[in-house]
Amino acid sequence: MARDLPAAQDFYGAVLGWSFRPASLGRGFAVAELNGVPVAGIGAVASDFAVPVAWTTYFAVDDADSAVARIRAVGGTVGIGPVTFPPGGRAALATDLEGASFGVWEGRVLSDWRVGEGHAPAWVELHTKNAFDAALFYGRVLEWADDDAGGCEVSYEQDQVVLRHDGQAVARLNSGPVENSSPRPQLRPRWRVHFMVADLDAAQAAVLAHGGRVVADDLPSGATEHLTVRDPDGGLFTLDQRPGPLPPPGRGTQHV
Repeated sequence: MARDLPAAQDFYGAVLGWSFRPASLGRGFAVAELNGVPVAGIGAVASDFAVPVAWTTYFAVDDADSAVARIRAVGGTVGIGPVTFPPGGRAALATDLEGASFGVWEGRVLSDWRVGEGHAPAWVELHTKNAFDAALFYGRVLEWADDDAGGCEVSYEQDQVVLRHDGQAVARLNSGPVENSSPRPQLRPRWRVHFMVADLDAAQAAVLAHGGRVVADDLPSGATEHLTVRDPDGGLFTLDQRPGPLPPPGRGTQHV
């Protein structure tokens, strides 16, 4: 969620090499692509919704109203929505039990979106006080473990809850020290959004050259393959060093 779509496109195009095309949601929205693959969506709606500029993890649901009801039933908070977006999408913004923000989306999802680890251009990770409790919350809200087609496999591995689709990791939930009332958002419970880059040093230089800045995070000391930054409007995201050569488009990444 951005305030100025052209400014956001300029920044992320310079830092991450993205190109952009119009989204079906209207002139205030764009789809970011890397090598022709959709990576993320940017909507100039932060001012309209009176929310901070931020990257938000959205989860696809069959029915936004039912998902909102489940969020409330298990103790989450719904801040906005469901809001209707022509030509047929509906979205809501919510927070989980620890205050981490996320969204739900009812509507068409492009078949070639790619998330996960390895060579995927983007992946998501929840930083929270107790990953097991968080998995119970999201499992009920998003019906992760349902046997329906498109369901996910949930496992507990090395103090992390790992969410897989067709055997490949698409999200992780990590327990760790968090500060719910910290003045620094990067230390609060949150969904971290990671983007892969071929050269972390070059990406850092581009961030600084285009008005962004590097921020301190709770990543392990000496974690040189990660960098948490803010865009010029304050949106937090994490850059990850890509592991080896980028495969040809359409291979080696997770489709959702």
